This record gives sequence, structure tokens and C-alpha cells, in this order.
Amino acid sequence: MQRRRFIQGAALTGTSFLIGSQLAAAGTFTGSPNKKVIIGVMGVNSRGGFLAQKLAALADVEIGYICDVDSIAMAKCIADIEKITGKKPTGITDVRKLLEKKDLDALVIAAPDHWHAPATILACQAGKHVYVEKPCSHNPHEGELAIAAATKYNRLVQMGSQRRSFDNVQKMVAELHAGIIGRAYFARGWYVNNRKSIGVGKVVPVPSNLNYELWQGYAPRRPYKDNLIHYNWHWHWNWGTGEALNNGTHEIDVMRWGLGVDFPNRVTSSGGRFAFKDDWETPDTQTILVNFPNNTALSWEGRSCNGFNSEGVGRGVVFYGDHGTIYYGGGNGYQVYDYDNKLVKEIKDETPVDAANKVSPTEMLDRVHLQNFVNAIRGTEKLNQTIINGHKSTVIPQLGNIAQRVGRVLNLDTTNGHILHDAEAAKLWGREYEPGWTLKV
Repeated sequence: MQRRRFIQGAALTGTSFLIGSQLAAAGTFTGSPNKKVIIGVMGVNSRGGFLAQKLAALADVEIGYICDVDSIAMAKCIADIEKITGKKPTGITDVRKLLEKKDLDALVIAAPDHWHAPATILACQAGKHVYVEKPCSHNPHEGELAIAAATKYNRLVQMGSQRRSFDNVQKMVAELHAGIIGRAYFARGWYVNNRKSIGVGKVVPVPSNLNYELWQGYAPRRPYKDNLIHYNWHWHWNWGTGEALNNGTHEIDVMRWGLGVDFPNRVTSSGGRFAFKDDWETPDTQTILVNFPNNTALSWEGRSCNGFNSEGVGRGVVFYGDHGTIYYGGGNGYQVYDYDNKLVKEIKDETPVDAANKVSPTEMLDRVHLQNFVNAIRGTEKLNQTIINGHKSTVIPQLGNIAQRVGRVLNLDTTNGHILHDAEAAKLWGREYEPGWTLKV
């Protein structure tokens, strides 16, 4: 049923989904280099508020609209932007109303995961470009629909994989592909944290500042609980995607990029909810193993509730080759070791700090990715992370979660990542929607 739904949606894009996607994959658009870019930001309680502030600091960019279902979060972000720019953005609760605005050029999406692909599709249909935070979709089917929408409506869609814009990470990947450690055949990534228990929530009245009906959107309805919003939805399958997508997408994207691979041929996962007994549904401890048809593989390990790590940093990637190793600690630097584990090259992260404006190196690097998006709208650059590449890196941890939920290895079609010969697992390729909320391209 899910496959039929996708084929029907993709058919709307015209002659060929895969061939048509080449235009969106190019990440170029003929815009005006001198044109001010008007942006609306959706979901500003946390990450979206950060993105709004960084975008507001860019030249010839105006944060014209702030969109959030929480009136308190929206008011705070509006005030923050007004303090930076001296101009007060318009607040709009419903993203569908925001997308009706004629002067809006682009939508930035930092709402919960279950809104990422639907808002992307709606924005493309409205003629707006899109910057969508990772993951670009709640499930693989929606990722395919987002690509179809970007293609059909000829819109730029950039996923928030910021490392694609880090200059030293670009250099690292170029050196990998040039053979600095020989043939890179395996990559290992990790993310750790010390998250606490979310407890057992109580069903309580929805706060007056929150439009919970709109917050749920396309997702099947669940009662409001006092331990759900604004963050713990990440750990519920109905709205979130777990740590594998919440953070693992970053490492998996770097590993896939470095190995030079697209869709895998086999995925498996082991783990579970081990640390606490509470409402948390997704794994707090998980290892995803992925094989590719060119005889390479990657693994990603997530430990949400125990931050100890022998690597010295909470996230990172190691590439293993037949002539050496590359260690990447998650920032904008890396180290190269020869086959005898001797350090032969080190590229340090020398990202400047904007102390006057209290901007950290990480924030400076995030700004580069946002600038790339704005420049692509103006027609002066190509996108560094198109929706097609974003989808390929998103579908791998999604498949890891599916393997985890069904408890077995998934065998896959290497042309598109679709699950082979497993009807139970294939049902999780997409999702059911709340009646009356129809997602179409």
C-alpha cells in the first residue's frame, strides 16, 4: 500500500521521478544576486529560534515571518529578531497561512520531525524555497515525496547537514576520495549524551498558549501529556525518529559522503530502551550496521543516556582504509594516520570566534551553511546539501530504526533503498495519517 501510494504521488511529477530529480539535485536557481531574500521560520522554540537569529544577521536577508503553534515561543522569537534588526517580523500560527504570503521567498523548517516533509511539500507547492532541518522526513516515503515536490515545482530544498559546508570537512572528503588512506572501506560514527528519564506523563489539559491540534498536524492523534512538548516528542514514534535521526543523521551523512556511497544493500540494528522505564519509545542505546554494494560498510552507535566515551568527544567519525585512518571529531578539523597509526597530517579547526557578538565557532560554521542556502536562492552558488543527498543520508538511519523495530536484517534495493521480501518491515516505509490531513505532491 505504501509503495502504491508513493508511485501514485511520484507519477504526478511528470515523465520520470529519477530523471526529473537531476534538476533539483543540481541545486541551482536563476535568482537575482541583488534581491533581498524574505524568509519565514517555522518552529522557533529552540533550533528554529537559533536559525532565525543567524539568518537575520546575514546581509540582504529579512526574517519577515515567524511561525509557531506556541504563542509564547513565537513572541519571544519575534522580540529577539526585532532586537537584532530593528524590524518586527509578522507572527503566524498556521504554516499554510504563512505560505500564502506573496513576498515570502523561502521557508526554514525547524518544527518537529513529523512536520518536516509535509511543510517542505507545502512550501514547494506554494513556490517557496526550503531549508529543512535534519532529518528531512519522518519516514522514507515522505522523503521521496519531498524530492518529488522539489522536482515538480522546481524549488531549492537544502537539508540542515551543516558539515557539508565546513571547508575542512570538504577538504577531508576530497582527500579521502583521492586515496590519502588508500581505499576507505569502513567508517564508524558515534553520538553520546547524558539524557535523563522523561518519566511517565499524565494526560492534562493543553496549555492555552499551544495549538496542539495544529502541532500534531498530519500525525494520528494522541492525547496531550505533560512530558511531551517541547522536546520529548523526539522519543515517540508517532512524531519523532529517535537519536538515530535526531543526531545520527549528521555522522551518517559524513560517513556516506566520505565512502562515496548512496543506498545500501543491507541494514541491521541492535539496541533498545535500557536506561529507564518511562514513556520513551525509541532506543536510547543503538548500533546500526550498514553494508553497501561496493564492498564497504559503516556503523553508527548512539548512547543517549550515558555520555562516557573513549574518543574524547561526544560525536565523531573514523574512516578506515587499507593504507591508514582518518579521525574526524565532529567540528572543522581532522587527523590522518598511516597504517602504523602514526599521525602524518593534522588539519586543525581554526574557525574564528565572533566574541563581540557572542558567536561561537560552531555557530559561525552553521552560518556558512545558511549563507550557502541564501546564495543559492540568489543564483550565485549551488546548494551544498540538496534534498536528494539529504534523503539518502536520512533513509539509512530510518532503515536502521525499521530493522530495530522488526528485529531482523533488512535486504534492500540498492537503486532506491526500498525493502525487499519483507512485508512487515515494508509497512514502516511510510505511515498512516490523521483523517482529513492528506499529503499529496
